[in-house]
Amino acid sequence: MAIRKMKVHKEGTGLLLTLFSCLFLLNLVLYHTNGKCTLFYSVSFVSLVCFLLILNFFRSPFRRFPFDSEGLVIAPADGTIVAIEEVKEHEILHRPCIQISIFMSVFDVHANWFPVNGTVRHVSHHQGRFMAAYLPKSSVENERSAILIATKCGREILTRQIAGAIARRIVTYAREGESCHVDEHLGFIKFGSRVDVYIPLESEILVEMDQKVTGNQTPIARLENLNQAPQPV
Repeated sequence: MAIRKMKVHKEGTGLLLTLFSCLFLLNLVLYHTNGKCTLFYSVSFVSLVCFLLILNFFRSPFRRFPFDSEGLVIAPADGTIVAIEEVKEHEILHRPCIQISIFMSVFDVHANWFPVNGTVRHVSHHQGRFMAAYLPKSSVENERSAILIATKCGREILTRQIAGAIARRIVTYAREGESCHVDEHLGFIKFGSRVDVYIPLESEILVEMDQKVTGNQTPIARLENLNQAPQPV
Protein backbone atom coordinates (compact mmCIF):
# COMPACT_ATOMS: atom_id res chain seq x y z
CA MET A 1 0.00 0.00 0.00
CA ALA A 2 1.36 3.41 -1.02
CA ILE A 3 1.92 5.87 1.83
CA ARG A 4 0.78 9.39 1.03
CA LYS A 5 3.09 11.99 2.53
CA MET A 6 1.42 15.01 4.09
CA LYS A 7 2.97 18.02 5.76
CA VAL A 8 2.13 21.60 6.67
CA HIS A 9 2.86 24.07 3.88
CA LYS A 10 5.57 26.60 4.68
CA GLU A 11 3.11 29.46 4.05
CA GLY A 12 1.11 28.38 7.10
CA THR A 13 3.86 27.58 9.60
CA GLY A 14 4.08 31.04 11.15
CA LEU A 15 0.32 31.54 11.32
CA LEU A 16 -0.28 28.12 12.88
CA LEU A 17 2.38 28.66 15.56
CA THR A 18 0.94 32.07 16.41
CA LEU A 19 -2.62 30.74 16.46
CA PHE A 20 -1.66 27.78 18.66
CA SER A 21 0.15 30.06 21.13
CA CYS A 22 -2.79 32.48 21.37
CA LEU A 23 -5.39 29.73 21.80
CA PHE A 24 -3.25 27.92 24.35
CA LEU A 25 -2.80 31.08 26.43
CA LEU A 26 -6.51 31.90 26.19
CA ASN A 27 -7.51 28.46 27.44
CA LEU A 28 -4.83 28.52 30.15
CA VAL A 29 -6.13 31.85 31.48
CA LEU A 30 -9.72 30.58 31.43
CA TYR A 31 -8.73 27.44 33.29
CA HIS A 32 -6.91 29.35 36.04
CA THR A 33 -9.66 31.95 36.44
CA ASN A 34 -12.78 29.81 36.00
CA GLY A 35 -11.65 26.22 36.44
CA LYS A 36 -13.33 23.34 34.61
CA CYS A 37 -16.56 25.16 33.92
CA THR A 38 -18.91 25.19 30.92
CA LEU A 39 -17.18 28.29 29.52
CA PHE A 40 -13.77 26.61 29.64
CA TYR A 41 -14.98 23.47 27.87
CA SER A 42 -16.86 25.50 25.24
CA VAL A 43 -13.90 27.73 24.45
CA SER A 44 -11.54 24.72 24.39
CA PHE A 45 -13.79 22.92 21.91
CA VAL A 46 -14.10 25.98 19.63
CA SER A 47 -10.33 26.55 19.84
CA LEU A 48 -9.61 22.96 18.82
CA VAL A 49 -12.03 23.06 15.89
CA CYS A 50 -10.65 26.41 14.71
CA PHE A 51 -7.05 25.20 14.88
CA LEU A 52 -7.81 21.95 13.06
CA LEU A 53 -9.65 23.81 10.27
CA ILE A 54 -6.69 26.14 9.72
CA LEU A 55 -4.28 23.19 9.92
CA ASN A 56 -6.34 21.35 7.29
CA PHE A 57 -6.26 24.40 5.02
CA PHE A 58 -2.45 24.56 5.06
CA ARG A 59 -1.91 20.85 4.38
CA SER A 60 0.62 20.17 1.65
CA PRO A 61 0.45 16.65 0.18
CA PHE A 62 3.44 15.14 -1.60
CA ARG A 63 2.41 14.48 -5.20
CA ARG A 64 4.06 13.38 -8.43
CA PHE A 65 2.25 13.11 -11.77
CA PRO A 66 2.30 9.35 -12.53
CA PHE A 67 2.39 9.57 -16.35
CA ASP A 68 4.42 11.23 -19.08
CA SER A 69 3.23 14.85 -18.88
CA GLU A 70 4.61 16.07 -22.22
CA GLY A 71 1.80 17.41 -24.42
CA LEU A 72 -0.63 17.55 -21.50
CA VAL A 73 -1.94 20.39 -19.35
CA ILE A 74 -2.30 19.22 -15.74
CA ALA A 75 -4.67 20.79 -13.21
CA PRO A 76 -2.64 23.39 -11.28
CA ALA A 77 -4.97 23.23 -8.26
CA ASP A 78 -7.51 21.15 -6.38
CA GLY A 79 -11.11 22.23 -6.85
CA THR A 80 -14.10 22.30 -9.17
CA ILE A 81 -14.18 23.26 -12.85
CA VAL A 82 -16.37 26.38 -13.04
CA ALA A 83 -15.57 27.60 -16.57
CA ILE A 84 -14.57 26.11 -19.93
CA GLU A 85 -14.97 28.72 -22.62
CA GLU A 86 -13.38 30.47 -25.57
CA VAL A 87 -12.26 33.96 -24.60
CA LYS A 88 -10.06 36.78 -25.87
CA GLU A 89 -7.24 37.17 -23.35
CA HIS A 90 -6.37 40.89 -23.41
CA GLU A 91 -3.68 41.37 -20.76
CA ILE A 92 -0.82 39.11 -21.89
CA LEU A 93 -1.63 36.73 -24.75
CA HIS A 94 -3.78 39.22 -26.73
CA ARG A 95 -5.49 36.45 -28.69
CA PRO A 96 -8.42 34.03 -28.50
CA CYS A 97 -7.84 30.94 -26.38
CA ILE A 98 -9.67 28.47 -24.18
CA GLN A 99 -10.04 29.39 -20.51
CA ILE A 100 -10.38 26.61 -17.94
CA SER A 101 -11.12 27.83 -14.41
CA ILE A 102 -10.78 25.89 -11.17
CA PHE A 103 -12.53 27.17 -8.04
CA MET A 104 -10.94 26.22 -4.71
CA SER A 105 -13.11 26.12 -1.60
CA VAL A 106 -11.60 26.62 1.86
CA PHE A 107 -11.56 22.81 2.22
CA ASP A 108 -9.34 22.21 -0.84
CA VAL A 109 -5.55 22.03 -0.87
CA HIS A 110 -4.38 25.56 -1.74
CA ALA A 111 -0.91 24.81 -3.03
CA ASN A 112 -0.66 25.45 -6.79
CA TRP A 113 1.41 23.44 -9.28
CA PHE A 114 2.78 24.32 -12.72
CA PRO A 115 0.31 23.03 -15.35
CA VAL A 116 2.98 22.20 -17.96
CA ASN A 117 6.72 21.66 -18.30
CA GLY A 118 8.65 24.49 -19.89
CA THR A 119 10.23 27.88 -19.27
CA VAL A 120 8.62 30.78 -17.39
CA ARG A 121 8.46 33.73 -19.81
CA HIS A 122 6.47 36.25 -17.80
CA VAL A 123 5.35 36.85 -14.19
CA SER A 124 3.23 39.80 -13.10
CA HIS A 125 0.94 40.82 -10.25
CA HIS A 126 -2.14 43.05 -10.55
CA GLN A 127 -3.92 44.80 -7.71
CA GLY A 128 -7.69 44.47 -7.77
CA ARG A 129 -10.92 43.72 -5.98
CA PHE A 130 -11.85 40.77 -3.78
CA MET A 131 -15.11 39.53 -5.27
CA ALA A 132 -16.24 35.91 -4.91
CA ALA A 133 -13.76 33.86 -6.96
CA TYR A 134 -16.46 31.78 -8.70
CA LEU A 135 -17.82 34.90 -10.48
CA PRO A 136 -16.68 35.27 -14.13
CA LYS A 137 -15.59 38.90 -13.58
CA SER A 138 -13.10 37.84 -10.91
CA SER A 139 -10.66 36.76 -13.67
CA VAL A 140 -10.12 40.36 -14.75
CA GLU A 141 -11.20 42.46 -11.75
CA ASN A 142 -9.82 40.64 -8.70
CA GLU A 143 -6.30 40.79 -7.34
CA ARG A 144 -4.30 38.28 -9.38
CA SER A 145 -0.92 37.02 -10.52
CA ALA A 146 -0.17 35.84 -14.07
CA ILE A 147 2.47 33.29 -15.09
CA LEU A 148 3.21 32.65 -18.76
CA ILE A 149 4.98 29.39 -19.62
CA ALA A 150 6.46 28.35 -22.97
CA THR A 151 6.56 24.59 -23.54
CA LYS A 152 9.32 22.79 -25.45
CA CYS A 153 7.01 22.50 -28.46
CA GLY A 154 6.52 26.28 -28.52
CA ARG A 155 3.01 26.49 -27.01
CA GLU A 156 2.29 29.32 -24.58
CA ILE A 157 0.22 28.48 -21.50
CA LEU A 158 -0.98 31.26 -19.22
CA THR A 159 -1.88 30.53 -15.60
CA ARG A 160 -3.61 33.12 -13.44
CA GLN A 161 -3.86 32.91 -9.64
CA ILE A 162 -6.93 34.86 -8.50
CA ALA A 163 -7.79 36.06 -5.00
CA GLY A 164 -11.35 35.60 -3.73
CA ALA A 165 -13.68 37.26 -1.25
CA ILE A 166 -11.77 35.74 1.68
CA ALA A 167 -8.35 35.18 0.11
CA ARG A 168 -6.16 38.23 0.67
CA ARG A 169 -2.72 37.00 -0.26
CA ILE A 170 -1.35 35.36 -3.38
CA VAL A 171 2.13 33.85 -3.22
CA THR A 172 3.90 33.13 -6.51
CA TYR A 173 7.17 31.21 -6.65
CA ALA A 174 7.60 31.32 -10.44
CA ARG A 175 10.44 33.52 -11.74
CA GLU A 176 11.01 34.71 -15.29
CA GLY A 177 13.64 32.72 -17.19
CA GLU A 178 13.49 29.66 -14.92
CA SER A 179 12.52 26.21 -16.11
CA CYS A 180 9.47 24.62 -14.52
CA HIS A 181 7.92 21.16 -14.16
CA VAL A 182 4.43 19.94 -13.31
CA ASP A 183 5.71 18.38 -10.07
CA GLU A 184 6.88 21.77 -8.76
CA HIS A 185 4.83 24.25 -6.76
CA LEU A 186 3.90 27.39 -8.69
CA GLY A 187 2.62 29.19 -5.60
CA PHE A 188 -0.03 29.31 -2.89
CA ILE A 189 -3.29 31.24 -2.39
CA LYS A 190 -4.67 31.75 1.11
CA PHE A 191 -8.27 31.01 2.07
CA GLY A 192 -10.44 30.17 -0.95
CA SER A 193 -9.79 31.36 -4.47
CA ARG A 194 -9.45 30.38 -8.13
CA VAL A 195 -6.89 29.43 -10.77
CA ASP A 196 -7.46 30.05 -14.51
CA VAL A 197 -5.50 28.34 -17.27
CA TYR A 198 -5.48 29.71 -20.84
CA ILE A 199 -4.58 27.23 -23.57
CA PRO A 200 -4.50 27.24 -27.41
CA LEU A 201 -7.84 26.93 -29.22
CA GLU A 202 -6.88 23.68 -30.93
CA SER A 203 -6.31 21.91 -27.60
CA GLU A 204 -8.37 18.85 -26.69
CA ILE A 205 -10.34 19.44 -23.48
CA LEU A 206 -10.24 16.47 -21.08
CA VAL A 207 -12.53 17.79 -18.32
CA GLU A 208 -16.12 19.00 -18.06
CA MET A 209 -18.08 21.57 -16.07
CA ASP A 210 -18.52 20.90 -12.33
CA GLN A 211 -15.91 18.15 -12.40
CA LYS A 212 -13.69 17.83 -9.33
CA VAL A 213 -10.00 17.90 -10.21
CA THR A 214 -6.81 17.27 -8.24
CA GLY A 215 -3.76 19.48 -8.59
CA ASN A 216 -0.76 17.75 -10.22
CA GLN A 217 -2.90 14.65 -10.87
CA THR A 218 -5.79 15.42 -13.27
CA PRO A 219 -5.01 16.13 -16.97
CA ILE A 220 -7.34 18.93 -18.09
CA ALA A 221 -6.26 19.29 -21.73
CA ARG A 222 -4.07 17.83 -24.46
CA LEU A 223 -1.96 20.28 -26.45
CA GLU A 224 -0.99 17.88 -29.22
CA ASN A 225 -2.97 15.35 -31.22
CA LEU A 226 -1.94 12.35 -29.16
CA ASN A 227 -4.46 9.54 -29.60
CA GLN A 228 -2.98 7.26 -26.94
CA ALA A 229 -3.73 7.46 -23.24
CA PRO A 230 -1.05 8.93 -20.91
CA GLN A 231 1.77 6.43 -20.48
CA PRO A 232 3.42 5.65 -17.12
CA VAL A 233 6.88 7.12 -16.75
